[in-house]
Amino acid sequence: MQTLREFFMGNSDKLTYFSVFVRVLFSILAGGFIGNERGRHGSAAGLRTHIIVCIGACISSLTGVYIVTTTAFSGDIFRIAAQVISGIGFLGAGMIIVKNTNMITGLTTAAGLWATGAIGVAIGFGFYWGALLSTFACVFTAAFLTRFERERKMSVNLYAEINNPRCAGNIHDAIRNIVSGDVLIETIPAKSGINGSLGFFITISNQEDFEELRKKISDMDGVAFVIPE
Repeated sequence: MQTLREFFMGNSDKLTYFSVFVRVLFSILAGGFIGNERGRHGSAAGLRTHIIVCIGACISSLTGVYIVTTTAFSGDIFRIAAQVISGIGFLGAGMIIVKNTNMITGLTTAAGLWATGAIGVAIGFGFYWGALLSTFACVFTAAFLTRFERERKMSVNLYAEINNPRCAGNIHDAIRNIVSGDVLIETIPAKSGINGSLGFFITISNQEDFEELRKKISDMDGVAFVIPE
């Protein structure tokens, strides 16, 4: 039986039912870990999307290994996996949005999808410890460096979702009254997709206490939730 160290170092070059099961399971966990963080921030590409991307990348790599080890084919084992890294760009492009304010959003999610695909490739080839380290690095970067990046910006962005559109006008005026700096509020479709909900994309300049402002907006009547962008 392989030791834990041998397992993570990926010393086995043979595909068995168990090794394929472990790699697919690992890809589900890695993709889910990254996708859960993105989903918490209201991204359209959340838990399921990241899991499916990671599984697809993993099975692409496994297919290359399987073909070379079980047939007389002598081609490049990395050919299929290489197409995953370049081909995942079509999903990433769909995540990047240019808003009416000429502000670009979705870059972090697009980069996360690309990285998730690369992690899936690594898992498919049995590079477990590299995939594990990369998964934690992606989640740390996306989740814990957000505040650091926000503090360096001259402006901050919030997304607020309203579950009662009839309160939209009052909420709009209330936000302007509590913000100390310049504020731009854009009405957009609700990210949650819930019928009857409405989204506000809020850009605030020179706002010192970001968390206090976020709490005040969250406490307003008719506001379902507020998340940073």
